[in-house]
Amino acid sequence: MLDFQFYSPTEFVFGRGAEAQVGTLIRKHGGSKVLLHYGGGSAERSGLLGRVRQSLVAAGVAFVELGGVKPNPRDTLVYEGIGLCRHEQVDFLLPVGGGSVIDSAKAIAMGVPYEGDFWDFYSGKSPSAALPVGTVLTIAAAGSEGSGDTVITKEDGLLKRGAGSDLLRPRFSILDPELTCTLPPYQTACGITDIMAHVFERYFTPTTEVEITDRLCEAVLLTMLKEAPRVIADPGNVDARANILWAGTVAHTNLCGVGRAQDWNSHGIEHELSAKYDCAHGAGLAVIMPAWMTHCCGRAPARFAQMAERVFGVTPDPHDPAAVGREGIRRFRAFLARIGMPTTLAELGADPKDVPEMIAKLGLGEDGHMDGYVPLSPADVADIFRIAGEA
Repeated sequence: MLDFQFYSPTEFVFGRGAEAQVGTLIRKHGGSKVLLHYGGGSAERSGLLGRVRQSLVAAGVAFVELGGVKPNPRDTLVYEGIGLCRHEQVDFLLPVGGGSVIDSAKAIAMGVPYEGDFWDFYSGKSPSAALPVGTVLTIAAAGSEGSGDTVITKEDGLLKRGAGSDLLRPRFSILDPELTCTLPPYQTACGITDIMAHVFERYFTPTTEVEITDRLCEAVLLTMLKEAPRVIADPGNVDARANILWAGTVAHTNLCGVGRAQDWNSHGIEHELSAKYDCAHGAGLAVIMPAWMTHCCGRAPARFAQMAERVFGVTPDPHDPAAVGREGIRRFRAFLARIGMPTTLAELGADPKDVPEMIAKLGLGEDGHMDGYVPLSPADVADIFRIAGEA
């Protein structure tokens, strides 16, 4: 295990009707004027935004609103939000929604006190200040409610890039499992896939002697295998929803990833896919991650065999760990198909002719490779796309 520092300052408020506490929580964490940030009309139609507004008014918290966040959130709305916050002298961000809304709010939070272009933070610069953020979560997926990470798409050139800082970790996050019960099955399955991907990106590591975090990762994965079919069959199952909701947070606070090198290449490759085709992030991961696994298993089979045995119940074979790993990958792909996820590029509407363009946009290291559990050259990434097209 590697030496590490772990910082997770977020106050998590988990429970039915917890959104009624939002005004009090903002006051507790120093907010006096809030940007209420959200996506489309579902939060309004469900009555959630009305309940949030009521809580803010009751606590004496002033607010302005900015809706319109799209999946794969865009820089154009971030710029609008930065201008609005400066004009209205907002001192706290309150995203109500899923990962896209929270990511957009985090970008605004960095941009308001910064004199330059907020996109600098998605090009390698680290923020020195950010407005505080609190969240009301409506989907179990991205884990942005407990992380310091954010991903934004730049309209010009369709560049999808991430930024991260502990300054962006939410001061509080409200997690009400009942708010996720109205999600359509496809969105639910996309979220489950994203949660599993966040775990796998940490699980596949060259670092040895990491049994505790291995077991934490496996616990989250096994929870998904148990709860996903239950919630797809019965969307109103609040108990299953609650387990998935908390699993999404546990998966991405980095509790499962401390003390070990991590591999985020599947996310990096998928970002180019969803930037190009505007597909759901989880759906893109359902196609890319098993293809990445298949490509890498033959080169470094040990961890894939461990995953297959511990998570998917494959019988060990010390003489052929690659075969064990491949069977685990097959079972993972079958699980994704069973919950309604795509498993090929064609199902996403992706054109193989666009693969060279997507590879060209990848953030390769100085040696021309993507570092990770298995370093990837552009030719390796092309093979991953090939497998994704044939799976």
